[in-house]
Amino acid sequence: MGAEFFGQLSLGLVLGMGAVGSALGIGAAGRAAAGAWAKEAKAGKPLNFSYIILVGMPLSQTIYAFILMLVGLKARVYSPEILAVNAGALLSIGIAGGLAELFSAWMQGLIGAAACRCMSEGEGKGLAFLIIAMGIVETVGLFGFVFLLLVLP
Repeated sequence: MGAEFFGQLSLGLVLGMGAVGSALGIGAAGRAAAGAWAKEAKAGKPLNFSYIILVGMPLSQTIYAFILMLVGLKARVYSPEILAVNAGALLSIGIAGGLAELFSAWMQGLIGAAACRCMSEGEGKGLAFLIIAMGIVETVGLFGFVFLLLVLP
């Protein structure tokens, strides 16, 4: 196994970790939304569609990871000249990008879960503030994506 192999791992790592983070975040927010909907249904209230927004927000980190993989890493990994001398840098970028997307998506989902509870107990109030809070952690994923594109060899 040559150094090239480790550089090529960057493709799978960045997308895989981004997708895991999105799944964890969506799972956390989705469970909370399901609980809020059950509470609303039991009370005879209409189900609040706003929870769908909160559940879906962590999906964007998978998209950022995919773009980093496709636009940033793919051409370099399949270029023998670049890969031969930059395998370690590409692997590092893949790991860093994957971790940035994983944790920002996961934390966004946890904030989304708390937001579902907040809206459920607060009679649907505060959606704009809750989306802003989720957007702040989304910025971590965006920064990770953009900064890593800028340091590609």
